[in-house]
Amino acid sequence: MAQAETFDGTVVGIADGDTLIVLNNDQQEVKIKLAEIDAPEKRQAFGARSKQSLFDLCFGKQAEITPMHKDRYQRTAARVKCSGVDANIEQVKRGMAWVYPRHVKDHNLYVMQKEAKVAKRGLWADSSPTAPWEFRKRGKPRLREV
Repeated sequence: MAQAETFDGTVVGIADGDTLIVLNNDQQEVKIKLAEIDAPEKRQAFGARSKQSLFDLCFGKQAEITPMHKDRYQRTAARVKCSGVDANIEQVKRGMAWVYPRHVKDHNLYVMQKEAKVAKRGLWADSSPTAPWEFRKRGKPRLREV
């Protein structure tokens, strides 16, 4: 898919640590998946914290959406800036999301992830964090929230 035009909107919902809902200029709700990253699942350790982090970054704010592709659920995968802050980068820097190796194009994200890991920020405080794609493969057992 060719990259679509960048558009602006207001963030009106946060589904999880890497998915938000934007009200575009046509007053339509658009579900956006933050491209190149994967946040912990809701029932996974740090899932609620990751969602809260994205909420704090974006909810109620103006967002600039730069679509990159459609994901397998037909959501728009995009780079998102909320009030000028790149939410994709910030979630990784805070240790609230992994770089998603299957879709990463911005290899600077790996630098941010390594810094978060070394500093034991967010999910990296866990002695052996499980990547969301591995968690999904295992069938989503219930884990305690840290």
